[in-house]
Amino acid sequence: MPERTLILLRHAKSDWSNDEVDLVRPLAERGRRQAPDAGRWLNTGVPSIDLAVVSPALRARSTWELVAAELDVPPHARIDERLYAASEQELLEVVRELPEDVRTVILVGHNPGLEALVSRLTGERVPMPTSALAAIAVSGSWSAAGHSSAVLTASGRPPES
Repeated sequence: MPERTLILLRHAKSDWSNDEVDLVRPLAERGRRQAPDAGRWLNTGVPSIDLAVVSPALRARSTWELVAAELDVPPHARIDERLYAASEQELLEVVRELPEDVRTVILVGHNPGLEALVSRLTGERVPMPTSALAAIAVSGSWSAAGHSSAVLTASGRPPES
């Protein structure tokens, strides 16, 4: 079965200066600068993205909006409540339920779940600070993720412009 690509993106830096509840915490000014850099990296480094699955948290949705604005062809995006504060296992379930006809998917979410998912799928420990990306080549079907081979193909945070 052809290889699939799973891209994990941690939301950009959020603003802790007010007393908003976690779900509606906005991006900080630094985060509003970081997210477009991640979008430009994706636009030059990933041929196409078929689907974006985004946490409902304001900082994740705002990150995705800024990233998508940098893509030549933004993919369909859907908000998935399960990504908010998700554990590794919860994220893995989301991946396993992805439509089999999509080849490249980006999940926009939170730590520590994203770091744990990278480790579970690839066996590698990858730090995921704000706006960090991890690209993973997944062999086989999405439903077999975690049971089939997966290889980390790129990771890091794009340099800020």
